[in-house]
Amino acid sequence: MTDLPKITFAKADPPKKKGVAIVLAGDGGALGPRGRALDDATEGAIRRAIKAAAFKGKRKSTLDLFAPANLSLDRILIVGLGDPEKAAAVDWMELGGTCVTKLTGDVPEAVVLAELPNGSDIPADSLAQFATGAKLAAYRFDKYKTNKKDEDQAPKIGKLVISAANHNPARRAFAALDAVSDGTLLARDLVNEPANNLGPQDFAERARELTRLGVEVQVLDVRAMRRLGMGALLAVAQGAEREPRLVVMRWNGGRTRSRPAAFIGKGVVFDTGGISIKPGANMEDMKGDMAGAATVVGLMHALAKRKAKANVVGVVGLVENMPDGKAYRPGDILTAMSGKTIEVINTDAEGRLVLADALTYVQREIKPAFMVNLATLTGAIIIALGHQHAGLFANDDELADRLLSAGTKTGEKVWRMPLAEEYDKLIDSKFADMKNAGGRAAGAISAAQFLKRFVDETPWAHLDIAGTGMASPQTAINKSWASGFGVRLLDRLVAEHYER
Repeated sequence: MTDLPKITFAKADPPKKKGVAIVLAGDGGALGPRGRALDDATEGAIRRAIKAAAFKGKRKSTLDLFAPANLSLDRILIVGLGDPEKAAAVDWMELGGTCVTKLTGDVPEAVVLAELPNGSDIPADSLAQFATGAKLAAYRFDKYKTNKKDEDQAPKIGKLVISAANHNPARRAFAALDAVSDGTLLARDLVNEPANNLGPQDFAERARELTRLGVEVQVLDVRAMRRLGMGALLAVAQGAEREPRLVVMRWNGGRTRSRPAAFIGKGVVFDTGGISIKPGANMEDMKGDMAGAATVVGLMHALAKRKAKANVVGVVGLVENMPDGKAYRPGDILTAMSGKTIEVINTDAEGRLVLADALTYVQREIKPAFMVNLATLTGAIIIALGHQHAGLFANDDELADRLLSAGTKTGEKVWRMPLAEEYDKLIDSKFADMKNAGGRAAGAISAAQFLKRFVDETPWAHLDIAGTGMASPQTAINKSWASGFGVRLLDRLVAEHYER
């Protein structure tokens, strides 16, 4: 990925030589004391520009002054704060992202004059969120570009200094958030990787790297999964040259005897649809059908790096769904690890088969306090919710409410969808315990109902991230095809409710 700027906190002045000063302006373009001092140094150029542009200081609005008079600065960037009293954590994050995305070219140093118009300090937690947004916004996946001067590339920022009187507490607050940012960027990297370089075994090796942070990693191969009876997951993989893997990651940061939280990810490294092959248009996007697994790996990275006081297990089922003479077929009947039988209606409804065995494994082998699975499971959820919310299905109201709250606070929003007996009938089969597809109507719901049949009394939630995990709209904090959706959401869930 693009080299990220070095982000520091200091009580610093604007750069003396080349660089950018970022001035935060409140409602009506009001400047703080240091902003006014910089304006005086330019003989009033900042205030004249604000007046000439009718700049109102609306949140995330920007105004540029290039090569300001009497200074050696390359640029002064004025960024609107709006009303700071009404700014939530996600607003500060987006403000930091806006500052970075509005910079262009080579910027050796950018200094943010972090102050409120009345001269008060911006709270340390808000500054930490600001820095998080700046880091996330600076990310680009340009690993395979030989021409690094493409217009889509991020500005090359050497150093971003957040200048504030309370820089020390802000630095401490940023440390934990920075670990979560790293987890988000790891998830983005994994989703952005092409499938030829990230098969199931390659993905498993990337997960194994978490051992450096103290995560215990176990990788189950075909033989081990066959012994466990994972007939659903293995069926999806049998048409592929590359063998599947199930990866179990354990972070033991909580009390010795406390039951762990469990997060489970669908990891279809490429999905052709199998025998029920997909149309050719946009099939290249199916390299991202492992976004759920990428989120789980990113989350485990975040929790371990910030040393979360919680016991957490992450499990990802890694397969490739290919058409081949050995591939599973519509009409086949599979026996899952749970012992339940599944009639295959559509081999492109494969993710739920992978998750079915992963869910059974987690409940039998790990016995978690609760479990959340993530998957780019259905196009139907995009029809229902677009790209702004992930679909949330749950058998437990408390867990659902906690996810909804965490989504609001982090900006990774979820919307609860129904589970009901009427929808369950859509996947009844004449020949087996169930079928793997229930038709076009309520497609996201029938997929969730399928998963629910593999859940016992364990509190459980399913997040369908098909619209948010990849090819989602670019935002103030993400200019990448892959968003890393879910890492910050689930980290917040753990931090607020399951750390001791």
